[in-house]
Amino acid sequence: MQVSVETTSPIERRVTVQVPANQVDQAVEEKLKQTAKTVKLNGFRPGSVPMSVVRQRFGKDVRNEVVSELIRQHYVSAISEKELNPAGYPSIEPTVDEAGKDLEFVATLEIFPQIELQSIDGAEVERPQADITDADVEEMIETLRKQHADWSEVEREAADGDQVRIDFQGFIDGEAFEGGSAEGHELVLGSNSFIPGFEPQLEGAGAGDEREITVNFPDDYQAEHLAGKEAVFKVKLHAVSEQQLPEIDAEFTKNFGVESGDLEELKTEVRANMERELKTAIDNSVKQQVMAALKKANDITVPKSLIAQECQTVKRQAAQQFGLGEDFDVSQLPDELFEDQARDRVSVGLLLAEVVSANELDATDDEIRAYIEEFSGQYQEPQELVEHYMNDEQLKNQVKSAVLEQKAVDHLLAQATVKDVEMSYQDALQAARQQPADEEGEEEVAEQNGETA
Repeated sequence: MQVSVETTSPIERRVTVQVPANQVDQAVEEKLKQTAKTVKLNGFRPGSVPMSVVRQRFGKDVRNEVVSELIRQHYVSAISEKELNPAGYPSIEPTVDEAGKDLEFVATLEIFPQIELQSIDGAEVERPQADITDADVEEMIETLRKQHADWSEVEREAADGDQVRIDFQGFIDGEAFEGGSAEGHELVLGSNSFIPGFEPQLEGAGAGDEREITVNFPDDYQAEHLAGKEAVFKVKLHAVSEQQLPEIDAEFTKNFGVESGDLEELKTEVRANMERELKTAIDNSVKQQVMAALKKANDITVPKSLIAQECQTVKRQAAQQFGLGEDFDVSQLPDELFEDQARDRVSVGLLLAEVVSANELDATDDEIRAYIEEFSGQYQEPQELVEHYMNDEQLKNQVKSAVLEQKAVDHLLAQATVKDVEMSYQDALQAARQQPADEEGEEEVAEQNGETA
């Protein structure tokens, strides 16, 4: 076998492989002999078909099969010989495939980038600092009331906080646009779930009213063909409903697993959940700032194949987030909406892996167990969950990856200038929301267990 490698870009290689003709022809002949032993043809007993007939009838298919297998074997040998580290699958094209001639094929592949890790020394990271007050807990109790509220129709004009049932159709330059219409849609005014400016224009409308609402899609709207455009929505309002909040009593308290019905016990549970949420928010805010600094200090070329793979993952997560169902075909979602996010995630993943490798970071079983115990407290059988993860190698490795990621972040954080910033509980959560969502770690591990915090 002869192998030559051409560098066509920092991460792309063009590998040309030649396999001696006698090796190919011998393999084809052996395969034909095996075929002759088992083939069944009218007029011949099994195993007695002449080789000339076998070669005539099956020669082309047998050669194609043999060549495909030889290409696979020699591709693996070639990248091993040249110490290439492929990122994704290659594109392989046979260039010479004739009996009596050396088999030649060209494999074009991307490799993982060689990273010379640069420090984030001097990067500034703001770490939120917040306390949970009694007022924060009372506000959360009120939020829980709203989440469990009922809606009852009223005969009056809609106001902020009401739920309206509407039909609507959107138009741009007088033409209806795809995805801009619905019937019987229920919308809570003030929820900010529609385009900015849409909801306030429904205040004061009553059942049976029709309105034309003019809004502008944000310049950064995810559907590029709508971004920055002015739209007119024709809306018909069918009903107005107001919120009926439940009483804060023993029955309300029991809905959240507090069997005693004691309000103070519920508040204790709520505060504990808020503390976990706050810690997660602060950790995520710090982590994303560190990752942004890491990317800024290390501009790397990311293999397209890895971006494509990650893009599919991001699509599936988006489909789940928007409740599109497990059977939804994510290929309907355009790649360009998710490519930037996918590229960022791959880039960060490669850089963090290099941090782990370069600094020989590792995670012990005790550290893995401690990580699981930290998030398992929010489940009904925490110790059972811990043992389940520790005894399942796949789940355990997922947790190990999260622990290593955190160790890498801590290592990088030591290079940065960290400034503690005092803020309220809600502001701390908002600071974390302004950072890209952390798709790894504790949240993903919890999802793998099929439970909801």
